[in-house]
Amino acid sequence: MKGEKLAKKKPELLRKKESAWLSNPAGAVQSFAEDYKGFLAVAKTERSATREIIRRLEKLGFMDIEMMMTLKEGDKVFFNIKDKSVIAMKVGKETDGLMIIGSHLDSPRLDIKPNPLYEANNLALMKTHYYGGVKKYQWTNVDLAMYGVAYTKEGVKHEFSIGEKDDEPRFLVSDLLPHLAKKQMEKTGNEIVEAEQLNVFVGNIPVKDKDAKDKVKMAVLELLNRKYGMIEEDFSFAELNFVPAGTPRDIGFDKALISGYGHDDKSATFANLRALLDSKSKNTAVAYFSDKEEIGSVGNSGAASFVLLDFAEIVVKKLGLSISPKELLVNSKAVSADVSSALDPNFPEVSDEKNATQLGFGVTIEKYTGSGGKYSANDAHAEYMNEIRKILQKNKVTWQTSELGKVDIGGGGTIALYMSRFGMDTVDAGPGVFGMHSPREILSKVDLYEAYKFYKGFFEQ
Repeated sequence: MKGEKLAKKKPELLRKKESAWLSNPAGAVQSFAEDYKGFLAVAKTERSATREIIRRLEKLGFMDIEMMMTLKEGDKVFFNIKDKSVIAMKVGKETDGLMIIGSHLDSPRLDIKPNPLYEANNLALMKTHYYGGVKKYQWTNVDLAMYGVAYTKEGVKHEFSIGEKDDEPRFLVSDLLPHLAKKQMEKTGNEIVEAEQLNVFVGNIPVKDKDAKDKVKMAVLELLNRKYGMIEEDFSFAELNFVPAGTPRDIGFDKALISGYGHDDKSATFANLRALLDSKSKNTAVAYFSDKEEIGSVGNSGAASFVLLDFAEIVVKKLGLSISPKELLVNSKAVSADVSSALDPNFPEVSDEKNATQLGFGVTIEKYTGSGGKYSANDAHAEYMNEIRKILQKNKVTWQTSELGKVDIGGGGTIALYMSRFGMDTVDAGPGVFGMHSPREILSKVDLYEAYKFYKGFFEQ
């Protein structure tokens, strides 16, 4: 009898996991994904992402907060940080605390060195220093586009985006052919391609001057000087990046997945942005898009800076609040919107299947991140996790929980710890991806959509 009663209770006792595709209209998911693909195609770097975010904000009536003398309920504003990070806010009725969702705009890439241009074997190349955690061998034989900013000696600013249009050249790092790679293939994965071998091809035609040294390098410099007025010295003061060229593509017969560069963290960024724009709430909602997460959230545009506190000071002053900026942040609640590693059936051994994200099963909620015993993690309190659960239930969000791999396999961090240091409760949440930090990451469209539903529900709670 006791066993029979227990059996009847099983459906209530056990958590039922089901594909998020079964509870969402496919049309809504696909429409949202198409908008995301358009965003991802133009938001390759933190600069281009900031530009696109501000374009979308201004289109819907958001104003630069520094142009506003005061703020009131209903105002929509943004705060531009160095053209690399941005904070957007919709002022609600409740202003003594903020509902903040933070994501990051930067993704792994190849940055040029201060003295990049050189010639070898009648080829012009640029030396690079990889940015963020990468598998170096993945960045060979991949079409690259060049983005960034450079100034001439006279102070003329040039913003670059070369390699995305059909009539533009692309760039590439070569790899060794298998016929001659016997010794290379005996090396460890980290050594197959060395960092100093990530040199990008930029030219091959020499100048016709017989007396010129490094004729191909000189030809490249002459081309850049004719077109942009640049000289070699300008590279030492420039900020130029090589990123994978091309647009996101649907994957699979059913077009359920998206392959593209920068899902980490443009997917959560886009869902964050759309959630803010679409939300209707009495709360004051803030979408924070940070920089430099991939290298530790450093610098004055990263989350480890005091950007949030600076923003809080502006908000307190212009709203005329009686609390301090620090109190405003302590009263706030936050979500760190970032991706998680999904269980890849080709590499199942690195994940704990019972605690791993699965593509297509909804937004991933991560109570903690970090590595080696939760080091460098934010670990959300049970009380806050219960609040998060209520938001998921109320908004009928399909969700799952996850860790980033088995305990001592690896791990990773987000900006959660930098937001929580101001006193606000914080938890990580976002879609899962395959191939994180590679030139072509993969995510499920429905996980992105469920992340959006959760973020919007968070703003509106």
